[in-house]
Amino acid sequence: MSTIRELPSGRFNVQVRQKGQKPISRTFDDREAAQDWANRVEGKSTTSSQPKEAPPVVSLTLVDMGRRYCSTHLKDRPSRFPTQKLLESIARHLPEDVREITKYDINEYRLKRLETVSNVTCRNELELIHRLYRWAHRELLLDKATCPSPCEDVTFPSASKPRNRVIERDELECLLNAMHNPIMRTVVEVAYETAMRRGEILKLRPKDLHLDERILDVVDGKTGDRSVPLTTRAVELLREASRQCSRHDRIFDIEPHSVTTAFRRARRRAGLDDDVRFHQLRHSRITMVARKGFNQAQIMMVSGHRDVRSVQRYTHLNVSDVLEYLD
Repeated sequence: MSTIRELPSGRFNVQVRQKGQKPISRTFDDREAAQDWANRVEGKSTTSSQPKEAPPVVSLTLVDMGRRYCSTHLKDRPSRFPTQKLLESIARHLPEDVREITKYDINEYRLKRLETVSNVTCRNELELIHRLYRWAHRELLLDKATCPSPCEDVTFPSASKPRNRVIERDELECLLNAMHNPIMRTVVEVAYETAMRRGEILKLRPKDLHLDERILDVVDGKTGDRSVPLTTRAVELLREASRQCSRHDRIFDIEPHSVTTAFRRARRRAGLDDDVRFHQLRHSRITMVARKGFNQAQIMMVSGHRDVRSVQRYTHLNVSDVLEYLD
């Protein structure tokens, strides 16, 4: 409310008091100007105390949301462009606004996809859609109540069983002999010796290597930064490879898909089964470390895992490996 009083000087002082705010006042030459100012102040305060209207709803498609997800959350990651391409492919089947996509739409998409792709491929696509909605709830403040993830009530296809195949040394030799490119041979053998992931190896630079200490640094890997202990053979391979590039260049200037393609072709030429995959090189090294009796903390030092459950998935020991400890 406002109070106007005449001062001994003949001017008019107006004071406006409102609940929860400091009183404000001002002096005018005439009562009419004082009253006009008081009305404007009270009207402005009343307007500001009212709740703001919600911003207008802007159309948001799966493609739009996917591009923002890839450009922010997956920025500088190798998976950025493959993920964006996959989301654009999915969005062709789900072109409507993300708020209008229902669980029935997702279930129909699931059934159609299972006619042409494997359970694993379909499951990965549904998981990506679900992950995209959860990201939008956090980062874009998409309302969970009015726009929940449409994947929540949909039955996902069963996940594939993890591959437990261990590549033995003689099989590795067959693979290396079947590879024509010497750089690819080095990448494969480094993976076998270090248990590093494909992307971690291809990002290596000479400045990341500390070969005299038999250690290298993984920068911005899947689980963050870490140090990797090196075998004597890994030191030899990396020392030779790093001689051919400057300190800030990548040691292996090749693309991830090129490594996978070369590995697959070498596997076929060597006559090995389809369970021999590039990632099994990592699994094989971690399993070998476990067979030597390393404890879980030591295994995690080699593998770079942060979750004990992940280590258990990779350390599948044979019954014969524990016989010597029983007596």
